[in-house]
Amino acid sequence: MFRFAKAPTYLLVSALLSSSFTAQADNFNALPEIGTTAASTLTIEKEMEYGDAYMRMLRASMPVISDPLLSEYIQDLGHRLVANANDVRTPFNFFMIQNREINAFAFFGGHVAIHSGLFLHAQSESELASVVAHEIAHITQRHLARSMEDQAKKSPATMAALIGSLMLAIASPEAGIAAIHATTAASAQGQINYTRSNEKEADRIGIATLAKSGFNVQAMPRFFGRLADQYRYASTPPAMLLTHPLPESRISDSRSRANQFPAKRVSTSERYQHARARIVARYAGIDSEAALDWFNRQLIKANAQQKNALNYGKALVYIDSGKYQQAHELLDPLLAAEPSNRFYIDSATDLDLYEKKYDQAITRLEKALKGNPNNKVLRLNLAHALQKAGRSTESISILTRYTYDNTDDTNGWHMLAQAYADNGRRDAELASRAELMALRGQWDKAIQHYIQASQLVEVDSLDQARYDARIDQLRLARARVANL
Repeated sequence: MFRFAKAPTYLLVSALLSSSFTAQADNFNALPEIGTTAASTLTIEKEMEYGDAYMRMLRASMPVISDPLLSEYIQDLGHRLVANANDVRTPFNFFMIQNREINAFAFFGGHVAIHSGLFLHAQSESELASVVAHEIAHITQRHLARSMEDQAKKSPATMAALIGSLMLAIASPEAGIAAIHATTAASAQGQINYTRSNEKEADRIGIATLAKSGFNVQAMPRFFGRLADQYRYASTPPAMLLTHPLPESRISDSRSRANQFPAKRVSTSERYQHARARIVARYAGIDSEAALDWFNRQLIKANAQQKNALNYGKALVYIDSGKYQQAHELLDPLLAAEPSNRFYIDSATDLDLYEKKYDQAITRLEKALKGNPNNKVLRLNLAHALQKAGRSTESISILTRYTYDNTDDTNGWHMLAQAYADNGRRDAELASRAELMALRGQWDKAIQHYIQASQLVEVDSLDQARYDARIDQLRLARARVANL
């Protein structure tokens, strides 16, 4: 599959929400003394606005993985859990960040981030799902909003500083905890205590969600216990243990709650195994020799299903290393046995395009789309294959519809910009790149790109009217974020 350059690596996310809470500080003095719904501090609508703004900042500052296959997998896993969760008030968005640290975090608006390193340490899909279910519970129980309400009662004067540092602490624990300490020691200690009380609640609700979703509930205490043992004496524990402390009482409590559910044997997920192999091959931050060594060591003890995924991972390493014959030897039998497996179709397309077999790739993808016409992975692959074949007009047709259906997918806008560039449509290329910038919160650059696009087209044309209307929309969006 096509791969794009990563976003700039780990610029620390600065305080997101300072201006509005400075202006609203007096309002916090009137907060009620009792309440856990957080409605008095933050409405669901306002949470959605904050979440959208923070998501745009993350796209610009962290290496968000834009791999369509991995995005499809993590979205499917997350929404399987959400379908069995209670108190769901917002849409959910699940995404991955390329980082070998063991971590996951949730924030306003139903956004859940999973570090790629979590795949390397979770030994089953149920263990991965246990972490995701825990994060979903943080959102459904509105723990961040409730934490803000708790702090507002105690220290309204520090709210502007606290809200920014709390959001920073979600994604960058070391920097965020330091920022909290920079406000007041009392506020920092109160926040730590409040967080710990929320962890058990998220475990309890997460275990119930796991059970309803058909996963092994014992995976949660098993995974947490293994983490605690592994890092018990570590001087620098992983980020997940900074924001999700694991005292023995919490592990015991999760084990006790898991034991209340009947024992369940859960079969190994083939998609999980393939997603994990893809991460090792392309997103683990190791060279090809180290990746091949890892796959070969795992193959020694693997069962038949695991061997397919591991050989798929090896094929990816060979493709990325330009060793196409070795890749064919592994991938061709896998694709013959499972011709509808999208992991295999995607990689076979990679091979076709590298070997300039454009018609073969296009035929394969068109055939796959007949059985699954709305699949994002296949649509993007076909648009990419058409582009490589010099058929940019057909690629534009697919991508125009795709970006309409998936406005927040950076893949679609990136490819559409390139397709317009290949087609000599400079105005449309600028407009597509503007949408990419807007998704990263780069409002001024996005507006400037649209202004340039508007100047390139005929005066009073439909294109100019469309570009000018979008400029107005982006200016309003910039103003809303500035007023948060």
